This record gives sequence, structure tokens and C-alpha cells, in this order.
Amino acid sequence: MSKLDQITVEVIHNYLLSAAKEMERNLMRTSYNTIIYEIRDFGLGIYDTQFRLLAESPGLAIFTRGNDYGLMKTVEFLGEENIDPGDIVLTSYPYWSSAHPLDVLAVSPIFHGDRLIGYTAIKQHWLDLGQKDPGYCLDTTSVYQEGLLLPAAKIYKQGVLNQELLNIIRFNNRLPNRVIGDMNAQISACRTGERRVEELVEKFGVDTYEQAIEEILDHGERIARARLAELPRGTWSAEDWLDDDGVDKDTMLKLKVEVTITGDEMIVDWSGSQPATVGPMNLPLGLTLGVSGLAFKGVTTPDTPANAGNFRPLKVIAPEGEIMHAIPPAPTFTIWASLLAPEVILKALAQGLPDVVPACSGGDIFDVMGLGVHPRTGRPWLEATNEGVGFGGHADGDGEDGIMHLTEPGCRNNPVEVLEMKAPWIVENYYLRQDSGGPGEHRGGLGVTRTYHFLAPSSVLTLVKKTKTKPWGMAGGKDGENGHVIVWPGTEKEEITGAISYPMAAEDVIVNNSGGGGGWGDPFKRDPDKVLEDVRNEFVSLASAKEDYGVVIDPKTMTIDAKATEAIRGKSA
Repeated sequence: MSKLDQITVEVIHNYLLSAAKEMERNLMRTSYNTIIYEIRDFGLGIYDTQFRLLAESPGLAIFTRGNDYGLMKTVEFLGEENIDPGDIVLTSYPYWSSAHPLDVLAVSPIFHGDRLIGYTAIKQHWLDLGQKDPGYCLDTTSVYQEGLLLPAAKIYKQGVLNQELLNIIRFNNRLPNRVIGDMNAQISACRTGERRVEELVEKFGVDTYEQAIEEILDHGERIARARLAELPRGTWSAEDWLDDDGVDKDTMLKLKVEVTITGDEMIVDWSGSQPATVGPMNLPLGLTLGVSGLAFKGVTTPDTPANAGNFRPLKVIAPEGEIMHAIPPAPTFTIWASLLAPEVILKALAQGLPDVVPACSGGDIFDVMGLGVHPRTGRPWLEATNEGVGFGGHADGDGEDGIMHLTEPGCRNNPVEVLEMKAPWIVENYYLRQDSGGPGEHRGGLGVTRTYHFLAPSSVLTLVKKTKTKPWGMAGGKDGENGHVIVWPGTEKEEITGAISYPMAAEDVIVNNSGGGGGWGDPFKRDPDKVLEDVRNEFVSLASAKEDYGVVIDPKTMTIDAKATEAIRGKSA
């Protein structure tokens, strides 16, 4: 039993949280590319020597437990005895780093004197590592097409730069200066975490620090178990579908999960899911742990910072060699199954927790990526956008409109002003999609539309994998509208599609429409005044107000026709 007083434990805990936040600020302040300092495509944390998360500052929340796994595999490969003060280790081998190869994990050991006391770890998106296609790969069939694989390689050895490895990265790269700039920001942020933990241990001593760690993690476990004990016991299953694997465009991909809540644990079993895919939609095991942990934390401890103790009551089953547990040489580049997976867990849990779990969100990130040579600078450019989606309605209210997908609560979209300054395109419009939210007593949130007008020959990639199925409603609520992309709208070539990689000429246009959330509850039970407000705000059309909600609104006076509304709603009673 620890003899530490709780004030000391809380001081140490909050110091660690502050150190993780400082790592984040340093990373964003010094990075070169908007995918880091605007979109926040990273995840970082501070760990003990047992690879247990002590504090994090998330961008992509699904990186949290994936980093735990990646750190463990990195140290296992190197051997703890071969890790020295001043080392920085890079891992892009996806089955260890728990993402695709461009999400590179950097690990920094923390020493107090000659004693190893923990690690910092940061995973962030690099723009290039010599993968077969610039920007992003949609149709790889082997990991060996997906870029330079770094199996826990030291970029710094005892504080000295490994020039040979740096040259390997530089010469396997289409954007070497920008990538190495981001790498240096990543390393600097790791060093920040190192220094802060060293200062903390110097102040309190190793013994006090390690006792406090156990208190922090045990508390994280206690609050997770306490909430778990309040949830209903049972086993529920659910499934949903992704468009395709990028190679076989005619076959949809199934994600199926069985979730069991017992007295002291939650079991998430992916055994019924899709076999491994030919195309790059397979998930490394660490990422499956990450998406499962996200859903678990969302229903147990959503209001507290994450630490390893929170996840002790969670058990994840993912059969090796299937889509949720990739093994070499399965391609992993388009890891979009990680976006749908938490939604499928929540869909299963909704059967036992209908008043807790929301309807499905818009179901994807709906990212447009443009790249080419900038006519003004003559240099390569590459920008991602990261659109928001509608969230599902829930028992307590409407879903939020146009916000980041639930897998990236710490992320942001790329602002219009930044995109137009960095890239040769104009954002012609940006607005909430009318009628995209699923009708319900509590309406699903609206998706968004952004239209990109190219000013110079370029290429465009769209990362959209949920256009063939709709975001589901709950408790009698209707489905939301699924997202889609329109290429060359209003021309003979117009195409409505999902994930594509196309050349674009000057003056070509692409429209990105993200999905709306599902509705919750019978739409005819929605307060007519709320329907009127939605119509006035142009969130809901007059036609949808009448057809979906049974509310008749005079288009001239914009007032509710009470008799006509009562007649329609009365017939459905």
C-alpha cells in the first residue's frame, strides 16, 4: 500500500499531464506541415518502463493504445539493454507502429542518472517515405509498396545524429526537406517530455515518482471498473460495411463485432469480421486495440485524461490474419476501417445502452488531398483538408453539426485561408448540408460541403470509404445521408464517387460532401418549434419538415400550420 499523500500524487499526475501538453505545443510550434500544426495528425504520450501510458495529449485518439503497442514492440526488438540516454528510435513497420508506414513512431528513453525510468513516444503523419504513389496509396497489395520500413532504427545514438539513416530517409523521399523538418519537430517534442520527467524525478525522487505512478494507474482502473459495474450485463453484436478495399471495387468489406459486458470486464471480439483484404484496408493489431479502447473509454471514463489503468478491464480479440489483425505482408496503407470500427462497437452497445450511445455519425473523415507543383514557387505542394461530419442524435439531444469524426477529437480541419495560401486552389464554398442529418426526435448533425476549384494542373486524392451505406439511426430515428465526392460537377465527365486518385486540370472542380449523423427517436415526436427553427436555419428543407417530421410550414410566413401538422401527425399515431 502506498504511503503517499493524495496531494503529492495529484501534483505528480498534473505535472505529467502538463508535460504531455508542452510536448504537443512544441510539436505544433516547430513542425513544417499543416497536417501537424493545423490538422493535428499525431498522438503522443509519456510512459513508464512497462510501456504503461501515464499522460497523453491526443490529436488522433485511436493512436493512444496503438502507441502503447508500438513502444512495446520497439523496445522488444531492440532489447532494453541496447537503449541508451540520448537515443531516438524511429519505427514505421506498420505491424509494430500500429498504423500505416507514413505514421512514424518516435521513441525517446528517459533516464535518471544511469537508470531507465520511462519513455516518451510520438506518432505523427509524415508526408512521404517513398511509397509507390505520392501523397497516399489507395490500391497497394503488399506492404513493400507502401514506403520505407524502419524496424526500430536509431536516428540518434547517445545524442549523436545518425547521418547514414538520415540520408536513407532523405533519398527515399519526394519531399525530403519538409519531412525532415517535421521529423526534427517530433524529436524536439520527445526531448521536451524527457526533460520535464527528469526534472520531476529530480524534485520528488525515483521512489516517490514510481509510487505515484502506481496510484495514478490504479485510480484510472478504479474509475473505469466503477462505471463498468453500472452498465447492464450482456452480449450484443453488430456489423457495418466499408465501400471496398481499393483493389476489388465491387466487394464491400464487413466489420462485425461482439461485445460482452460482465461484472468486471468488457470483451470486444472482432472474430466475425472480414478476412484479410487484397487491398490496403487491413489494420495492424495495435490500431485495433486503439479503436476498441476509444469506444471503451467513451462509455466508461470520457471525462478524465487517459492512462493505462483505464483500459485494464478491456479485453480485445482479433484473429490473426484477418482485417482487424494484419500480418506481413498484408497492405495497411488505407486504414479507414479504423474510423468505422468504434461506430460498430457503439452500435452493438446501443442494444444494451440505448440512452447512453448515440446514433451513427457521418461515418468517415472525408479528406480531400491535393498535390502537385505550385506554379508560384515551382516547388512540390501537398495539402490535406479533413472535413467535419454530423454526429448522431442521442437521448439527450441533437447531434453536433460539422465537427471532427469521433476518432479524432483532438484534431481540426484545415482552414480555408491556410489551404488557399499553401495550394493553388480556391475554396468556392463551405456550408452545412441541408437535410443530411437523420430525422428524429433528436436530429442527426449535419455534414458539410466544401468545393475546391483548382488553379493549376494537380492531382487529387479523396479518402472516403463509406458512401454505399448510410449512417444508422436509433430508437426509431431515420438514417443520415451518406457522404460522397463529386468530381467535375456539371460537366460531361461528372462522377459521384468515394475514394479516387485523379489528375486535375486548371479550372477543374471537386465537391466534397461529408455524411450526416443518424437521428434518434421518432421524428414525429420532435417539437414542431424545433423543426421550424431548423427550417429557418436551412438545416431542414420544407419538404423534409412535412415528409419526415409531419410539420407543415407556410413558405411565405414561415410559420407552422397547426391544423395541417396535427392532421399528418394524427394519422401516424
